[in-house]
Amino acid sequence: MSELVKRTLSGIVFVGCVVGCILWSRWSIAGLILLVSLLAVDEFHRLVHSHILQRCCAAAGAIILWLVSVFYTFPFVYVFVAAYLPVMLVALLDEIWNHSGKPLQNWGNLLISQIMIALPLTSLRLLYDLDKWLLLTLFVLIWTNDTGAYCVGTLTAKRAKGNHKMAPHVSPKKSWEGLVGGVFFALIAAYAAYRCGWFTALRAEHGGWLIALFFGLLTSIFGTLGDLMESLFKRSIGVKDSGCFLPGHGGVLDRFDSILLAAPVLTVFCWLCYFIVPLL
Repeated sequence: MSELVKRTLSGIVFVGCVVGCILWSRWSIAGLILLVSLLAVDEFHRLVHSHILQRCCAAAGAIILWLVSVFYTFPFVYVFVAAYLPVMLVALLDEIWNHSGKPLQNWGNLLISQIMIALPLTSLRLLYDLDKWLLLTLFVLIWTNDTGAYCVGTLTAKRAKGNHKMAPHVSPKKSWEGLVGGVFFALIAAYAAYRCGWFTALRAEHGGWLIALFFGLLTSIFGTLGDLMESLFKRSIGVKDSGCFLPGHGGVLDRFDSILLAAPVLTVFCWLCYFIVPLL
């Protein structure tokens, strides 16, 4: 089987699983988010060569954050946040007894896996609780932005003078032309989602199309930044792919890198719109 065929088939399966879990039930998407969070956090710690106890602490932290996103009523938040104390205590005792010689680096890796990976992924659950169609819109726009940026970037790279690189030391193929193309297609997809009624949960009777376009703009910009963030991480440790989870597409982090910044930003944006727009 050729690499292109393998990449296409695995991509179809991936998209089908994500869309299916979003549309099926609240527990199917919750289960998918938990699975992706655990795999992504463990993938990160494997890349930085964390030992088994550190990886267990990171997994425990990801589960706690997931529980908060599922049961985030007032009393439970304090219970789950308090559960973080044993995780941090184990990480501290591990450094005291094992004498790794790099406690700050190990604690830093633990915090990165929680704040920059597990927390953004679990925020998807909060967006789903507002409306599953908003979560589906986020993924559709991420895929549309990536496709548009790739197509425009590839076409403009064939010009005599090529295109203008965005951050060649981080991601040599990303260009400003590709960014513009990604934004353009994301805006079109956002407006189409608005016309399909996917933004009705935000209760914007007038000017809903403006909210949809701003949603598309934020998705494109922060999705691209998330991609660059993961590329910077991989370049700093000298790897091409974060793993081999999806044939032809790399690891879990490679597939969800655009979500890492876009998810929390769009979750906050949508909840603000939900409460503020009806007051205007």
